[in-house]
Amino acid sequence: MLDIRFICDNKIEIERAMKNRGVEVPIAQLVSLNEARREKLKEVEDLKHRRNRSSGEIAVLKREKKDAAGLIKEMQEVSGSIKEIDTEVREIEGKIRELLLMVPNIPEDSVPVGKDAGKNKIVREELSDKREFDFEPREHADVGETLDILDIQAAVKLSESRFVMLMGKGALLERALTCFMLEQQIKNGYLEVIPPFMVNSKAMTGTGQLPKFEKELYRCRDDDLYLIPTAEVPLTNMHSGEILSGDKLPLKYVAGTPCFRREAGSYGKDTKGLIRNHQFNKVEIVRFTKPEDSSEQLEELLADAESILKLLKIPYRVVLLCTGDLGFGSARTYDLEMWMPGEKKWREVSSCSNFKDFQARRLNIRYRDRGKPVSFVHTLNGSGLAVGRTFAAVLENYQNGDGTVEVPEALRPYMNGLERIEK
Repeated sequence: MLDIRFICDNKIEIERAMKNRGVEVPIAQLVSLNEARREKLKEVEDLKHRRNRSSGEIAVLKREKKDAAGLIKEMQEVSGSIKEIDTEVREIEGKIRELLLMVPNIPEDSVPVGKDAGKNKIVREELSDKREFDFEPREHADVGETLDILDIQAAVKLSESRFVMLMGKGALLERALTCFMLEQQIKNGYLEVIPPFMVNSKAMTGTGQLPKFEKELYRCRDDDLYLIPTAEVPLTNMHSGEILSGDKLPLKYVAGTPCFRREAGSYGKDTKGLIRNHQFNKVEIVRFTKPEDSSEQLEELLADAESILKLLKIPYRVVLLCTGDLGFGSARTYDLEMWMPGEKKWREVSSCSNFKDFQARRLNIRYRDRGKPVSFVHTLNGSGLAVGRTFAAVLENYQNGDGTVEVPEALRPYMNGLERIEK
């Protein structure tokens, strides 16, 4: 969430940033409401000053045995006015917060300006492990179904489309990928956490899922609980309302969890396989850091996510998102995109983002350095990685002409030494 004072003091800059994002936000209304709030607060302050002064006059009249009834009545009316204005102020502040929750973060100046993904910038490509096939590679869903490790129809029977069931060595591969990713991120310095898979609306609001993306979430009908769309939500909320010690920063957490997304608005897209499901597993990495360190911390977090792809020897590229493709709360985001030879396209497997103090303001997460004022932390997160999508990339990049799939060397210790998946 942006600071209302910053918005009012930098109205032109904010409007330009929102235009670059391609969104319309009620900046003028926010400025107007804040001015009305300031006027009401001044009015209340004047009335309180008047009441305090009159209280002294009433005390003098009473000591002198003089009639103070008129002044007392007047002060009762002033007190009533103060209560009314206090109520109006709370209502205005409620409207301001409601509008602020719909205002996205300001992109960094270095973020490319563009209305959609077509303006994203390819930072670098890591293609040393890209294979040249002597046969026509197949898409991962076909490979998995042929090997009987992926059963889409059984999942549809149990649930609906956009669910999958992993069988036998497919279940083993999913588990191996999750364990491998977690252990690698622990080596990268993250503390593993197993958080709740359901959180309340306050937690969802704190990280920016609510109210903007309510249609994307699964909500429990009888409770104020939502299934998490990513472990970013519980991990970032861990320190809500806290003042952290500056000498303990950065804090680094990792969690491997199931994630749940309704995929509203994606009708007809990627309906088969593991790319865009309602339920999927993901390993998430989160950092809390000082503002002056967050740019460097983002590069480190990106390298941590990349380390998984490097060890698995999956070709990938790093993409800097433009303003129009940037996530709601992010100021800067890198996507990691894997090469999928069966699909003959790049697929995003991780978004590594610097939210700066956007989430911290919503969650009131601050830090204190000795001798300095308390300040908001910066939060960062990324996938390290999306497990199902990495599963798909392994099937496509490691498939053989006879329908079998080689197990990447880095995964073999997690698969009981298995070197090849065959029917």
